[in-house]
Amino acid sequence: MPEAQPSTLKRNYKMKHTRSLTICFLFLSFFGISQIGIGTETVDNSAILQVESVSEGMLIPSMTTTQRNLILLPAKGLFIYNNSTNTFDYNEGTPVIPSWISVHDRSTRTSDLGQSAKYSNTNITTDINPAMVIDLPIFGNEEWNDNASLFRVSGNRLQINESGRYKLNVNISIASSSNDGRKAPEIYFAVNGNRMGAYASTGYIRLANNHEQSSLHLNEIFTLNANDIITVKVIESGASNAAVLRSVGSSNLYIEKIN
Repeated sequence: MPEAQPSTLKRNYKMKHTRSLTICFLFLSFFGISQIGIGTETVDNSAILQVESVSEGMLIPSMTTTQRNLILLPAKGLFIYNNSTNTFDYNEGTPVIPSWISVHDRSTRTSDLGQSAKYSNTNITTDINPAMVIDLPIFGNEEWNDNASLFRVSGNRLQINESGRYKLNVNISIASSSNDGRKAPEIYFAVNGNRMGAYASTGYIRLANNHEQSSLHLNEIFTLNANDIITVKVIESGASNAAVLRSVGSSNLYIEKIN
């Protein structure tokens, strides 16, 4: 048989090379626009990815709140599992100003954001400048409670029944209950008996020129777990003479679920 001429070999090579490139291009194009099914060959038309299994789940990146907050320029809609709060979080904000929102289990969630409760005092006899710390008697009257399943009071303690972020404000009006010298109570929030946040220590009263009243105020935002117990602790910070809540309803605590 006659040998193929160089020009013929060159032409055949070009045709094969072109055909290979075309096949590769079509192959890549197909996978570039196709849907992906894992555990299934039938993918819903609305899905780019469909995963099916009856024996296994799917894991997404799991991290702490601190690690989440260190993500550089997180995309809007970025989704992670927060193992600090045991919630799925997504970025509702922008990459420059992220706003992380937790997705709650609606089957067990009883609250809506913004639900709140307010309590005020009826006790005006307990010494609130004691040598040993006590729970402030602030929960005498429930002024309102948007969700009795979420906020529950027992004695001088408030139980939170759902994990989340809460805003707390406490305002107490103080009056001298004796003619003895000076009084200086201070207050702080405690969660399950442990102090959280700041002290308020400006309630100094002195038996001079009728300086017999004062007040203390605290504003905090806490991330709390279900069944946490909130108390307001009070103790003398200096002078040990007796003081009381000034009058019925003059002191109050406000709590609101914000996330």
